[in-house]
Amino acid sequence: MDTLQILFFLVFAATTVAGAYILIAKPVIGNWALAAALGLVFFAYTMVQIAQEGVVMFFINHSANLTGIQVWWDLVMCVLIAFFFILPRARRAGMNVIPWALLVGTTASIGLLAMCARLFWLESRAQGASNAEPALV
Repeated sequence: MDTLQILFFLVFAATTVAGAYILIAKPVIGNWALAAALGLVFFAYTMVQIAQEGVVMFFINHSANLTGIQVWWDLVMCVLIAFFFILPRARRAGMNVIPWALLVGTTASIGLLAMCARLFWLESRAQGASNAEPALV
């Protein structure tokens, strides 16, 4: 196996473990630090890819044949669905969604992970404030 195949199986194993944790632990609020770390790792990986193969390779890869186009539309739909479900929570948390929509629209998962990290941080901060003891007047 080459390095890319090993990386594929490592990422597959990590996401399987993460998915199992989400199903078993049933967290109510996401982990902002984990979302931020995943976003940074994926951003770094993307920068390496761009440095080695260039931005044009994204378009070549997803327009070479029907499979590439199908994968492209699948990725676009996944990001839109996730954004659709995150948006109401983001508004409730007080986030200005227009800049986030632009970031997600231009960077897909990188922006989505950053948005989730911010949302989870705001939600955990709000939950911490609601759990604080009321001040005596």
